[in-house]
Amino acid sequence: MLTLILIGLVGGFITGISPCVLPVLPVVFLSGGTPSSGAGAGAGAGDGPADRRRPYFVVAGIALSFSLITLLGTAVLSALPLPQDVIRWAGLAALTVLGIAMIFPALQDLLERPFARIGRRNVGTSHNGFVLGLALGTVYVPCAGPVLAAITVAGATHRIGLQTIALTVAFAVGAAAPLLFFALAGRRVAERVRAFRRRQRRVRFVAGLAVIALAVGLTFNLTDTLQRSVPDYTARLNSALDGSRVTDALGSGGADRALEQCAAHPSSALADCGKAPGISGVQQWLNTPGNKPLTKDSLTGKVVLVDFWAYSCINCQRATQHVAAWYEKYKDDGLVVVGVHTPEYAFERVPDNVKAGAERLHIGYPVALDNQYTTWNAFQNRAWPAQYLIDAEGRVRHVAVGEGDYTTSESLIRQLLGDARPGTVLPPATDVPDTTPTDRNLTPEIDLGSARAVAYTGGYLTPGTTTFTDAATPPSGAFSLSGTWEVGREALASRKDAVIKLGFSARESYLDVGGTGTVTVTLDGRTTTFNVSGAPNTYTVVSGKTSRQGVATVTLSPGLSAYSFTFG
Repeated sequence: MLTLILIGLVGGFITGISPCVLPVLPVVFLSGGTPSSGAGAGAGAGDGPADRRRPYFVVAGIALSFSLITLLGTAVLSALPLPQDVIRWAGLAALTVLGIAMIFPALQDLLERPFARIGRRNVGTSHNGFVLGLALGTVYVPCAGPVLAAITVAGATHRIGLQTIALTVAFAVGAAAPLLFFALAGRRVAERVRAFRRRQRRVRFVAGLAVIALAVGLTFNLTDTLQRSVPDYTARLNSALDGSRVTDALGSGGADRALEQCAAHPSSALADCGKAPGISGVQQWLNTPGNKPLTKDSLTGKVVLVDFWAYSCINCQRATQHVAAWYEKYKDDGLVVVGVHTPEYAFERVPDNVKAGAERLHIGYPVALDNQYTTWNAFQNRAWPAQYLIDAEGRVRHVAVGEGDYTTSESLIRQLLGDARPGTVLPPATDVPDTTPTDRNLTPEIDLGSARAVAYTGGYLTPGTTTFTDAATPPSGAFSLSGTWEVGREALASRKDAVIKLGFSARESYLDVGGTGTVTVTLDGRTTTFNVSGAPNTYTVVSGKTSRQGVATVTLSPGLSAYSFTFG
């Protein structure tokens, strides 16, 4: 726990000094020294001295809203029929109103009247600073890093335990420290510089303009230019953090450690990984009689393979070829396969999309739609794809995370089938080619939405419609943008002249894209075009006989939504 808290503090501090915080620094600085409006004493009251507590309230508001949105925002928005960026727009609206109130004390007095009715005659500049901090926290969320990513995933998968909360609080404290320094510096200047003391009304006016300018800049993504123009001087610091250690720590909190150990340290022999969790919280079943749930009796005495997958995940697609072959080969000998489809993207929550994806992959075994991550959490799963092999007694005997080593998995399946039905003569083993990439320099998956676009060369992507002019050639494992794009949390939606330059090291590259239009790929002077139609699906954009490094120019016609690149 102490190590986790230390990592959270360091990760938060790095975020607090990263380029993405630059647009809010002027507001934090000025808000620290903003004098009281005299509100509550009438709209015409004169300006009072700067409240010494105000910097603390501003930063406390930022830390609180930043923490709550990061940890709970995804879960709350998923449960409500609201747009994914509603919190950001609410924060921008609040910033605009607060900025105007700083300029016009009469408006601030009007905003404070509801508090007067409940016996609070003067809300005071400190508490106004707390509200300002709350609004700033909603636009401060796009700052990213390995620690913040781990917290976000924990919130999205409902793994919010004591360790997650401790990490989040530590992260918020670390991120708040640099901001508090600037807020206190603003207060110090207001106290020591005569011009600030003599022109307090003008200081409020300038602070109000700064808040409004920030809201306008964020609304039209003007702040992106500043963020992209400043090199990411914190990139190496973020890389030095042990993100995997954070992910491991945010597991089950100590429950069913045997299952976690089997996943972390896979064996080539059967092991005892504990009693198998149940398959629960399923929104819909596919490929079962009448699409009804599998009963407990149908699994009793059977060898069960639980396969976690997502239909647009290229790694899952390669692994599914083997899982489907095992099902067809051994279903008459007592093997039951359950494909637990846990969505990585919002479009993967749509049953019709999953059904179409299963049909394309020739999946004939039962599929459980785990949209709320209930079964995912029960198995303490952390990756796509992952298989859990359960014996006839209901105990997990083997866990395989990721691709590859299919020969071992099939051998263990055959061993458990023989144990469950002694004397059974099994058919010959399957002969499905293993296409798992073996290139050590293989480019990892590249997400394109603002929530996880850590490979973007321009720094940070902010939700909204933006025209990009970054035509720089990206290094391997990164991408740059040009043209007009609508940036969402999960995807980039192409508008006019939308182009992605992709640096990669792989034999093949795939684009997860949906909508209706065309994708044109230019590589080494050769251009190919393919049509895209319907729900998001995986399309091949680069294909070769051997692995190589290169830069591909991918042009999308208007109206397409691109989610990620994967490689093989």
